[in-house]
Amino acid sequence: MNDDFLRLWPQTASEHASSIDWLIWSFTGMMTIFVVPVFVLTILFAIRYRKGTKVPRDHRPRGSMKVEMTWIVLPFIGSMIIYLVSAKLYYEVRTPPVDAMEIQVVAKQWMWKFQHPGGQREINTLHVPVGRPVRLNMISQDVIHSLYFPALRIKQDLLPGRYTELWFNATEAGRYEVFCAEYCGTDHSKMLATLIVQPPQEYERWLSQAGASESLAEQGEVLFRQFGCSGCHGPAAVAKAPKLEGLYGRRVALEDGSSVVADQAYIRDSILLPHKQIVAGYESIMPSFANVIDEEGVLRLTAYIQSLGKAGEGGQGEPHADSPRSPTPEETIP
Repeated sequence: MNDDFLRLWPQTASEHASSIDWLIWSFTGMMTIFVVPVFVLTILFAIRYRKGTKVPRDHRPRGSMKVEMTWIVLPFIGSMIIYLVSAKLYYEVRTPPVDAMEIQVVAKQWMWKFQHPGGQREINTLHVPVGRPVRLNMISQDVIHSLYFPALRIKQDLLPGRYTELWFNATEAGRYEVFCAEYCGTDHSKMLATLIVQPPQEYERWLSQAGASESLAEQGEVLFRQFGCSGCHGPAAVAKAPKLEGLYGRRVALEDGSSVVADQAYIRDSILLPHKQIVAGYESIMPSFANVIDEEGVLRLTAYIQSLGKAGEGGQGEPHADSPRSPTPEETIP
């Protein structure tokens, strides 16, 4: 008989999963300590004081301050311990390491698309190395989906038009099931995937075998030229458009007097909704690519723009706080 058929608890493939299990069992044990005596005493009293039994039925109130304080203080202490451990785990799972390997994820009815930094692409399968933090940058192409890794005890919704993220560090090699945990249509139950955790050497071998002729950024550069973006944003452009070198991570001044950080969400909006946030010093002349390019293409273009440099690299960064000048038009993007 298949061992998985008899499995009553998901496998554990990360330290976070072990911590979540400890938290669940600790909470269950604490609840058992406080709940079981109530049920046991209820049954004993029901038997002892059933109709017809000759036992004292003195209803005068009697109490003990020590018992009452103990019954209040101990559950409070236990609850605070559970709360603090839960808050710590929540903070950790929402704070990816700065050196985490970033993988792009696009969900659509009814499949998962993964793309590695080197350009390798997978559908409904995700290869990752053991012991290396992995950050998933995720978005949905149609409806709300939810990426759920039972063996890692993590789950995150993927939303149309908005990036969300999830990170993990798998510590046990193996193959693990991945589900969509949000009802997303007719074939929701078939929207499955497999997480394959490999030793670093095997993962590098898989990368070379799965190889891609171009990295994610290089694929974005191809799209950049294909859609004519270089005609306005390139070095030899004639049109008045902002430069993209050193843009990523910079604070951009907008026409309405506000500002925004040029992160992935901002770049996506600039491509698909160029009139949403007009940059100070530029006219709103950029056409929308909403019906021209899909979410995967947007991710490639973003990777290319990111490869041109981040704020603070090569003298392209945000001005010092003490500097009196404001960002020039060349430091912004429509």
